[in-house]
Amino acid sequence: MKVVAISGSLRQASFNSALLAAARPYFGEEVEWVEADIASIPLYNQDIDGETKPAPVALLMDQIAGADALVIATPEYNYGIPGPLKNAIDWASRPAYRSVLAHIPTLLMSASMSPMGGVRAQGQLKQVLGGTLTPLFPCPEFAVGSAHEIFKDGKLGDEATAQKLERLVKDFTAWVAAEVDFEN
Repeated sequence: MKVVAISGSLRQASFNSALLAAARPYFGEEVEWVEADIASIPLYNQDIDGETKPAPVALLMDQIAGADALVIATPEYNYGIPGPLKNAIDWASRPAYRSVLAHIPTLLMSASMSPMGGVRAQGQLKQVLGGTLTPLFPCPEFAVGSAHEIFKDGKLGDEATAQKLERLVKDFTAWVAAEVDFEN
């Protein structure tokens, strides 16, 4: 299985990048893990969305196209999706209904300094990804609230959260295996 992981945060010491790093070992060594970089993707502009995509966009689209699953970890800014993540989704969602996002099993999670943990951003992502025909893992939101207290030096430091994350990843990989025919 190949998994593409996207952090919705561009911050160097991102809690969401740390959340992805904490999730990575639970996917196992046999899983190919690719972390997509959305920092250099230009703002979506239909004038430059032609046959030849800007290089960072083409790379993201190729990464997703070659994946069996997608994992997105997002912060919540002002009750919503961070601009760079929404921008990356806008680029990857072309052409409509036939994009690399259509039909790729996806797991959403979030970490935020707020006690809510980013659930409102996840709600918005669910709405946006519904428009791209992206199937989402049917589970309650996995949101790490008060992330500044849970992550220490970029590492997940809470055993209960780690156990929940391990269970989430195992359930997600079983769901993906049931959804995806890896032999074809």
